[in-house]
Amino acid sequence: MMTKSNYLVSHAVRVEVQSNYIAQQSIEAEQQFVFSYTITISNQSNETVQLIDRYWLITDANGESNTVSGEGVIGQQPHIKPNESFTYTSGCVLKSPLGNMQGHYQMQQRDGELIQVDIPLFRLAKPNILN
Repeated sequence: MMTKSNYLVSHAVRVEVQSNYIAQQSIEAEQQFVFSYTITISNQSNETVQLIDRYWLITDANGESNTVSGEGVIGQQPHIKPNESFTYTSGCVLKSPLGNMQGHYQMQQRDGELIQVDIPLFRLAKPNILN
């Protein structure tokens, strides 16, 4: 069951996120709750941008936080032309049935300038965990 999507626009780049609980891969007795998230990055500017790296802050309902950072996403550093989009799906495992993620991408414009594009805060939730 997909959650409603969240989106945010910064530097004329729109980032939209939808998350999904994956019951078949989760093992509740071992506190392993598996989620996927699908992100669509839409370039609404007039110049090509390249996704250089990412930063995530992942927090579960127990208050535990982890950060993840590194080059690109899913092994790619895509160039996104004006009025085009790039979509990818990734995932994470939490120790609780509820949590959230937020972060940003560092992107490079054609002139070499680096910009920070924010990723909206989004919820990771097992269905029906919140009424």
